[in-house]
Amino acid sequence: MSVLHLMGASGDGGAETYFVDLVQALARGGAQQACAIRPHAARQAALAAARVPVTLAPFGGPFDFTTGPRLQKLAKDLQPKVIVQWMNRAGRFAPKGPWARIGRLGGYYDLKYYKGCDLLVGNTQDIVDWLVREGWPKDRAMCIPNFAAERDDPAVDRASLDTPSDAPLILAMGRLHTSKAHDVSLKALKQLPDAYLWIAGAGPLEDELKALASEIGVADRVRFLGWRTDAGALYHTADVCAFPSRYEPLGNVVIQSWAHGLPIVAAASQGPGELITDGVDGRLTPVDDVDAFAGALRELIDQPALRKTLVEAGRSRVASDFSEAAIVAKWREVFARFGEPL
Repeated sequence: MSVLHLMGASGDGGAETYFVDLVQALARGGAQQACAIRPHAARQAALAAARVPVTLAPFGGPFDFTTGPRLQKLAKDLQPKVIVQWMNRAGRFAPKGPWARIGRLGGYYDLKYYKGCDLLVGNTQDIVDWLVREGWPKDRAMCIPNFAAERDDPAVDRASLDTPSDAPLILAMGRLHTSKAHDVSLKALKQLPDAYLWIAGAGPLEDELKALASEIGVADRVRFLGWRTDAGALYHTADVCAFPSRYEPLGNVVIQSWAHGLPIVAAASQGPGELITDGVDGRLTPVDDVDAFAGALRELIDQPALRKTLVEAGRSRVASDFSEAAIVAKWREVFARFGEPL
């Protein structure tokens, strides 16, 4: 066995989705892998379809006395060259041994969970720079961004979600959490009386956001879709992507929008601000500026030529910087550093 991945999260989010995407991509390239994950039916099915062996473990709290011994035995049996720990919870249970340990970070996490790692991989350069500022050795930190690939999912029938076929359709993706700023999209929609908004995601603010939509008079033009597994279909259906996140280390939605040919308006938080060149491959507005965000959406709705220009530039960015082949090659180089050429 070459690589053992540890994913202890239970939810559905960008990091969890990308974990599966990368393992599948490495499998397509012939990598010999195994995964230890928390029970999650959809993830188990996706990994099984990729023919990647899966071990289940609780990855629980301080009274979890099962996960540690189970992972230690798994690693001893498999003897991987490399263990990749995804996020903090996996780091708590990562087994010690002769294998190299790589921590993969998609945010500014507490480094106490990564003390035993030989290398930290951040998915943005800003995260890597932060690691070094926090005292992590520069020669043991590197950036490997996420990849994006267009899925061939057919567009959703708008009528199935009570949405007129000729109305401008805005798509917002992400957990229903304060950091994702879906309230900004709702308030912007009030200034776009001809448009509809689909919000794909689940989270603790669902009731609050639905109440806000009713309060400001846009509830009849908003569809809360819940957690979706057909992101490609949603990207292919919408006219513009809205991504007003207040806090976003990377912004996987940005590169996925580029890959699927959907123009994007984003708030200039950490990740989107680093990825997007305003007016070239997307639009950027100040964080929490509803008027500016609504104005940028209006601009893209009204100017199909501009949408086309941004889409072409976005697809070019994916091809040059965020293709599956390029990112898998970078991971191969990392594994080769620890004696596993894959």
